[in-house]
Amino acid sequence: QVQLVESGGGLVQAGGSLRLSCAASGSFFGVNNMAWYRQAPGKQRELVAAITFGGSTNFADSVKGRFTISRDNAKNTVYLQMNSLKPEDTAVYYCKFMVAATIGSVDYWGQGTLVIVSS
Repeated sequence: QVQLVESGGGLVQAGGSLRLSCAASGSFFGVNNMAWYRQAPGKQRELVAAITFGGSTNFADSVKGRFTISRDNAKNTVYLQMNSLKPEDTAVYYCKFMVAATIGSVDYWGQGTLVIVSS
């Protein structure tokens, strides 16, 4: 079983920064893609950023140039550095790991961490 534990959410003023972390524990072969999603009140969950095992990244247009994603494969941890935060970034942020399995891979989700950006 794999567990993901997120940290780093909180309340920040517009223009500020936060760094989210998500670490995996348990027994598994390794993690392929890692990603951050978010869900604002009344909206669907959306992809914010993703990173492959080799370090290739992609971002939602709304966060390009403001957010960066990185990973530490030795620690099975992914980070989301969020700069120049805007009120519209307010949401619950979830990490998702694509964990290698005997055949294919399995997706695991974190419990979510709340980010509130005040204007």
